[in-house]
Amino acid sequence: MTTTRGRTGRPPLSEERKAEIRLEIARAAVGLFAEQGVAATTGEQIGQAVGISARTLWRYFPSKESCVSPLFSAGIDAIAAALRQSRPGQPLQEVFERGVPTDDRFVAGPTRDTVGALVRLTRTEPGLRAVWLQSYDEAEPAFARALAEREGLPADDLRPAIRAAMFNAALRAAVEHYAWHTAREVTDAETAEAELAATFRTALAVAAQGVG
Repeated sequence: MTTTRGRTGRPPLSEERKAEIRLEIARAAVGLFAEQGVAATTGEQIGQAVGISARTLWRYFPSKESCVSPLFSAGIDAIAAALRQSRPGQPLQEVFERGVPTDDRFVAGPTRDTVGALVRLTRTEPGLRAVWLQSYDEAEPAFARALAEREGLPADDLRPAIRAAMFNAALRAAVEHYAWHTAREVTDAETAEAELAATFRTALAVAAQGVG
């Protein structure tokens, strides 16, 4: 007599559910970092905040600082999509007239109020700074592909790569300038979004002028 051997235990998580868990971890981490600092925050605390063990937490992220990477990389797909959907030759200031597109899954709720504080922490926390810069390093090829598609150029063409580098630098500089100089003075979400949009437009206008 033979028996059928099947898989036991919990069914594997879907990729969608894994992404949701990563987002939950990111939100918990950014809240703890903003409230008590990075050094005082442990993996156990982050895991406890979302109802998982530290062991499970490390399956998703290699370090406590990297837990916030979904928040840092939020909006990359939305920005790349906006680039692809724009008209060939259209000035980027017009494409992003209303500011930086975001994925609301990543910035909804209390997270919206703490992202500015998190970006400010990258000034003094080397681990967070490394994650922050890595997110932009990973974004640049996506922007280059989007710009190449919009202009009908080969993916390996140098011109969209250069434009993507300039755009990427302008985006990072705008977000950092806003976080470090403006965000703490803004008290409501509507004003915050308007101020960030204005900062972004200024950065793109300067980038469009070139290095002189």
